[in-house]
Parts: sequence; C-alpha cells; structure tokens
Amino acid sequence: MMAPPKTLPSETGNTPVQADAMRPLIAFLEHEAQPMIVLDPDYNIVAANAAYQRQFARSGTQYVGRKCYQVSHQYDVPCDKAGEHCPMQKARETLGSDRILHVHHTPRGPEHVDVELRPIVGADGGIVAFVERLNTVRSASARVSEGGLVGRSPAFNAVLEQLHRVAPSALPVLLQGESGTGKEMFARALHDASDRASGPFVVVDCSGLSETLFESELFGYEKGAFTGAQSRKPGLVETAQHGTLFLDEIGDVPLAMQVKLLRLIESRTFRRVGGLETHATDFRLVAATHKPLQEMVAQGTFRQDLLYRINAFPIHLPALRERWQDIPLLAQALLRRALPVDRTLRIDDEAAARLCAHAWPGNIRELRNVLERAMLFAYDGVIRARDLPPELVQGPLTPARTDLPGDAAAWQGHGRMRWPDDAVLRTLALEFPGTRKALATHLGCSERTLYRRLRALGLA
Repeated sequence: MMAPPKTLPSETGNTPVQADAMRPLIAFLEHEAQPMIVLDPDYNIVAANAAYQRQFARSGTQYVGRKCYQVSHQYDVPCDKAGEHCPMQKARETLGSDRILHVHHTPRGPEHVDVELRPIVGADGGIVAFVERLNTVRSASARVSEGGLVGRSPAFNAVLEQLHRVAPSALPVLLQGESGTGKEMFARALHDASDRASGPFVVVDCSGLSETLFESELFGYEKGAFTGAQSRKPGLVETAQHGTLFLDEIGDVPLAMQVKLLRLIESRTFRRVGGLETHATDFRLVAATHKPLQEMVAQGTFRQDLLYRINAFPIHLPALRERWQDIPLLAQALLRRALPVDRTLRIDDEAAARLCAHAWPGNIRELRNVLERAMLFAYDGVIRARDLPPELVQGPLTPARTDLPGDAAAWQGHGRMRWPDDAVLRTLALEFPGTRKALATHLGCSERTLYRRLRALGLA
C-alpha cells in the first residue's frame, strides 16, 4: 500500500503540498513497478509506493515527512550543499526532469541508484511537487562484492552514469583509458545493463593478431580454406549474434584489417575466410584501447573513418590515481576474491596510507598483484607496510595523502586513514581563504568527504 500522504509545512515559502491534490498522482504511482516517491518543494517525502517501501525503507523506520537527503544520504543539508549534484535544483531552474546517479543508503548497505526526478507544475506555473523514480544499478557495487565493478568515488560514479545512459541504445561505445583500468569489466557491465544482456558477450583480443589470424578469428572460415582447415569454423562475429562484440585493444588491429572491420560495422555483413556466401549479423559493438587513436590517425596508422564509426559514445576510464577514494573498497574486494573462504586479512594504518599514496601506474592490475604478494607475508592476518613492495614504502608519504581522510567506514577493519586532528581541521575550516571545494582540494579529498568530517565537528 502507498504510504499515507501528509500536508507538510513549507520552509521556503512554497505552498504546502495538499494531500487531496496529490491523491490521483499517488494512486497512479502505486501501480508502478519501480520504486517512486513524491517530494514537496522543501525536500520532504510526501508519499512512497509499495516498490519503494520494499527496496529502500528499513523496517520500522519512518520516512514519510522526512527530508529525502536525510533518508537517502544521511545528510543534514541538501545534496548540492554536501558536494553532490542535486537533481531538484536543475528541475527548479528548467521546470524539466533531471537524472543523476547517486550512492544511497539502503537496508542492504550503500548502493548505486539511478535517480530521475520530474517536477509537477501547478496552475499558477509554480512547482507544487516532485516525482522521483529510483532504479538500483546492479552492474556495479558500492560495497565489497565477490565480483564485478566496485567503487563509489566521484570519478567512478561519473563513468557508471555514462554507461547507464548509453546502455539502452545501440550506439557503439569506445572505452579509453590506461592499461589495467578494467576495460573488459566496464564493457561487461555495459552489456549487462543493455537490452542484449541475455545474449552472448564475446571478447576479441586484438593485440598480437596477425592479419590472417585476425580475419579467421573474427569471421571464421570454411572447410579447406587453408591448410589445416578440416571443417567449417564460425567466427567470433557469429558467436556474438544478438549480443555484444567487445574489441579489446582495437588500436592494435592491422591497418589492412581495419578496412574489413569498417565494412563489417557499416554493412553488418561478413564472409567467412574461403567462403562466397554473405552472412548478416546483429551485435552491439564496444571497443577499447589505451592508445591515442587521434594521434594514430594523424600518423596514418589508424583509419579516420573507422574511428568515426567506433567513437559514437567515447567514455574515459579513470586511472586508479584519479579514483584513489576507491582504494580501500577495492583492496577489500580484491582480498576477498583472492582469499579462501575461511581466511580473513586486515590492512594496518601505515600500509593503508601507503596504498592510497601510491601513483599506481599499473592501475587495478598492479594493486591486485601487490595485495596478492602481501598476502604471502601476512602470517598473523595483518598486512603491514613491510609486506608491501619497496617502491611503495620508500621515502616519505606525499603530504596531501598523509592527511587523506579516506572513507573510514569503507575499511571495516582493513586499516583506516588519518585526518588532521580536530583542532587543525577546525582552524583550517574557519581560516582557510578559499571555498569548501578549494579546501577539499587542499586536503586531497572529495568535497563530500570533507563535508561529513566538518558536520561531525559541527562546522557544516
């Protein structure tokens, strides 16, 4: 049943939301399968449908009449005043809908939620209420998980939001980023969020393939096409029918093969090696590379027309140093995946600080290798700085990272970062000449994390 509506007082001078006026809308939302809530212009939750109550309401917790940011984020102020984007602000300005990906507190813990908010405009042209639709993102986790993408930093959330914007379409997607940033995992998450999730996800590793091998792997071959071709073999393009074809390291495709790849993408047809028959195919194209394709076009080593075809929706995958806030969470997840079920490890303070301070040129792949190495030395169940490779422990910590707040809750016993003490932080907050955003940059943390610490000191 829909939670009962209330008439709520206004804090900003807007007309209070009247229950009678909202009843038709509330009755309509009750039939929606997705979680939905009604908000008044002062952020109060007026009503929620049954789907919201099942997925987002803690048992015995009152949420009708409370602020949305208190329920979803446990903030004392709206999201935009806590370092996050608030869709209600844009909706006020444009009188149109807005959509954003947030990390919400749920009965299951923190989760990525795709939030779409639409204003309800009254007869006088003013906004009388907002309807918010919430869709939990299943292709990534904001807490430790056994598999898949893990993260909750601003950089990670920005990529996840782009993935979910493009997933329902048929646009080709180009994932660009350094080696070790998890391109295949992001590509699989895109596939899982698309309408083709029930179809195959086929990976083509383009690096190191000769022209002949690339063509036979991609398109397959007929019996007798070459010496050793004892029978017909379907190619990876056929295998990806009604699914997703992921071309990893597309920058390594030989120039001569780029022409045939372009023809495949444009015509959606192909011929097996040694065959005459043309076959139609249906797949979603996702490509990835760590190479600068624009520079390769200028050098004549990558076709410009092919780049145009694969670059319809480019997404930059952040390096680990650009999403360092995720290191505690990633470290936990990688340890859990590498350890036997009956064994646990924690990371002490100094080792945690060293992990967050490192530049990680090899990105997540390097982090995984470092942790797996450290596991061999952690005989007593604790990973210490001495268990890390020499390049991580030599020299002093970078000042900005010595004072990293990290997400203390994210470590959950695996080590905890240190803030400046309360007196130092209070002085900084009161005397720092710049904005809160500038102070967050000065400390080397996100504005949201700084807000949480200032709130604890009563300075928010």
